[in-house]
Amino acid sequence: MATLWQIEETVRGQSPDARVAARQQISAAVVAELFALWQKTLPRISGKSKLAEALRYAISRRAIFERFLTDGRIELDSNIVERAIRPQAITRKNSLFAGSDGGGRSWATIATLLQTAKMNNVDPLAWLTQTLERIASGWPSSEIDALMPWNYAR
Repeated sequence: MATLWQIEETVRGQSPDARVAARQQISAAVVAELFALWQKTLPRISGKSKLAEALRYAISRRAIFERFLTDGRIELDSNIVERAIRPQAITRKNSLFAGSDGGGRSWATIATLLQTAKMNNVDPLAWLTQTLERIASGWPSSEIDALMPWNYAR
């Protein structure tokens, strides 16, 4: 895994196509070796051990894990997202006092949208202002995707 993280460090910030090319050229072989090692190791350890449990979990989700090899938009792990949502997680107890289940859901939705804007290097206030203005002006629901932060046009 350390090798994969090193490879990801070199391609971070590049276009999805460039990331896929590097992953196909280098990471795919590393991933194949990892799964071969895990499958070779599994029969040699106690089936009831935590390690065996972890290996079975990883092996059974191989297709999901390998998606990053063919989609340059996918990160190898969720560390970037976890760091990005940490400020929201720290204040998540506030949602317990939102007044109702509906209020809590609304709070979570708004917090998610604002954090998504930040992750896309978009000013959350500017994006939200433009989005609400467009919705108030009768924006068609068939074009809702155009309102997402990653499609924000300043």
